[in-house]
Amino acid sequence: MSDKISINLSSPALASQIAILSKENLIAFQKTLRKILQLSWRRLYQDHGLKWEEITSIPDIVLGDKKYRPYSIRMNQKFRAIVMRRENEMVFISLHPDHDSAYN
Repeated sequence: MSDKISINLSSPALASQIAILSKENLIAFQKTLRKILQLSWRRLYQDHGLKWEEITSIPDIVLGDKKYRPYSIRMNQKFRAIVMRRENEMVFISLHPDHDSAYN
């Protein structure tokens, strides 16, 4: 099985969140997606720029009979995204231009 990351942007709320991003944050989002697509999961976990962090203040995401932990990744200094790992897929849940809101 490949350790290559695929990206899922199909969260219902995500399209409206992308549409209202500032130009600076939209560019950061695009650059981050390009970077993620070049990484393996092992390299992503070690990447200090993306800063993969478990979010303990948010309950697990339940899909069918499986639970997934939410994580945050850094898009830029102030901008975070909430994601989860489902096998080799990184599923984007929500975007948080005010990074503190990712943890509430």
